[in-house]
Amino acid sequence: VQLVQSGAELRNPGASVKVSCKASGYTFTSYYIDWVRQAPGQGLEWMGRIDPVDGHTKYAQKFQGRVTFTADTSTTTAYVELSSLRSEDTAEYYCAGSEGTEKGINSWGQGTQDTAPE
Repeated sequence: VQLVQSGAELRNPGASVKVSCKASGYTFTSYYIDWVRQAPGQGLEWMGRIDPVDGHTKYAQKFQGRVTFTADTSTTTAYVELSSLRSEDTAEYYCAGSEGTEKGINSWGQGTQDTAPE
């Protein structure tokens, strides 16, 4: 399983950012794609997940209304888009292959640093 994410981004406050996660080495629809972030000096924060089979999404309550997950089975790529960026959104963003809440994450992307200026 390999998950390769797009590169670092700088954003202005109030803008949006979109990060991609290209999956390879397995059948894309076999696992959920979870999105997790880690702000400087903080722990991991689960943002939600998408099922590439049907595009069904589950968002953590904190991010509902501001985040959108999509998955393109033709390119085996998942995306996260976060809008109305705030300074506290500065974080390392990770995609992860997941078998759901009980079995958890089995693989990680390398991370994408996204910085929203103060």
